[in-house]
Order: sequence, then structure tokens, then C-alpha cells
Amino acid sequence: MEAIVAVYSDWGIGSEGTQPIVVPEDRRRFAEITRGATLIVGSKTLLDFPGGKPLKGRRNLLLTRQDGEVEGAEIVHTPDEALSACEGDGRVFVVGGATVYMSMFPYLERIYVTKIGATPRSDAYFPNLDSLPEWTQSESERFSSGGMDCEFCVYEKTHA
Repeated sequence: MEAIVAVYSDWGIGSEGTQPIVVPEDRRRFAEITRGATLIVGSKTLLDFPGGKPLKGRRNLLLTRQDGEVEGAEIVHTPDEALSACEGDGRVFVVGGATVYMSMFPYLERIYVTKIGATPRSDAYFPNLDSLPEWTQSESERFSSGGMDCEFCVYEKTHA
């Protein structure tokens, strides 16, 4: 299982359910990487998608405590239920928010990270993979966007 996330210099990922700073290159990378895949997404992140709706061209699993229906998404209530629902799917990405990332973190093997060289106020954070010995950065590509230094990274979980 994989994840994709944009983080700020302090590993913040958002504030009040949205990204304070959006990098267009990150949005394009997200679309390219996740196209045709299964996404595991939380309610707040879903609301931050265009139109507050599940993304087209992907299978959307909404991990939530709430009951009900969301057009274009399948509701799952627990990480185990999410794992069962996506069993046999080709690529599966956890796409946020913080609660969903943390609940699915033990199952991740690869994480696509866009590091954004800014530190806006965040109230949600992603684990600092650079400080976790079980994660190794395997790819890195630096670029500039809107005057900010940014970096596309890929982290792989090591199995000692």
C-alpha cells in the first residue's frame, strides 16, 4: 500500500481541513500518480476535493465513522474494512487526512512526498519520515514553485 502527501517544512499537511499553500506541480503529480488507482480518503479531505466529490477515474474508499452514502465513493468504517475492500486492487493510495494517514500508516510500503519549502500554520501533521529509521528516501527531484524551494520525494519502508 502506498500514500501520497504534500508536507511543509515542519511536516504540517494542512489547517482546518485544507492546504494553506497549494503547489500546482504537486496537484499534477497527484493526478498522474493516482489515476486509475484506489484511494483511501477521509471525510475532511474528501470535502477539499474539487466540488467536495470523489475523484473521477479512481475507486474512492471513504474511511469514516459516519454511516450514509456518498455518490462515487464506498464507505468503510475501519482500517481492516478498508484493507478488505481493496484486496486485489492494483495500486492503493492513502490520501489523507491526518487521522486516515495515521490509521493506515502501519500498512504503508511506499510514500510519495512533495516537500514544500514554507511553514504556514498547520493543525495536522504527517510523521517526519526523515527521522524514522524504518523509512529511506529512494528518489528526490528538486524544483521551484512560486518562489518556494520544493522537492518530490519517494520513501520506501525498509525491512530489517
